[in-house]
Amino acid sequence: METREVLTDACGRIRQLVHQATDGLDAAGLAFRPDADANSIAWLVWHLTRIQDDHISDLAGRSQAWMADGWAARLGMEPDPWNTGYGHSSEEVAAVRWDAPDEVVAYHDAVADRTMEYLGTIDAIELDRIIDTSYDPPVSVGVRLVSVISDNLQHAGQARYVRGIVDRL
Repeated sequence: METREVLTDACGRIRQLVHQATDGLDAAGLAFRPDADANSIAWLVWHLTRIQDDHISDLAGRSQAWMADGWAARLGMEPDPWNTGYGHSSEEVAAVRWDAPDEVVAYHDAVADRTMEYLGTIDAIELDRIIDTSYDPPVSVGVRLVSVISDNLQHAGQARYVRGIVDRL
């Protein structure tokens, strides 16, 4: 199996988890938070998608779908390229709400398609390309991809966990 196939498989699993976490949810299910400071399914899916969009767009040398393809407007949010959810307060998490999962899942699918497109172009030279020298050792494309996959799988798993709670209420 080639490295690109392993990375593609991992990213495909993120998409599956996102769909499993959101399928059939209404506004209350999307917004449910196990406690006042916990993350909702809506926020988790939006955040993991924003991270993927931001980081993979940067690697691919293109604009984020968030602004370039109008997803911020479609989701009723500001087109701020820096707003990925990192550091959000409890109030900001609560403000990420939709009536149904359709649009946020469509955003996720669009970003996942762009990620798959990029992954189809990578080779060993691209994976070794250094993108951040502020760390020791410097960060390569391969290391960044693993970081994005790890972060996304964790948040998708959290969304599935919250979905399990929602389904039992």
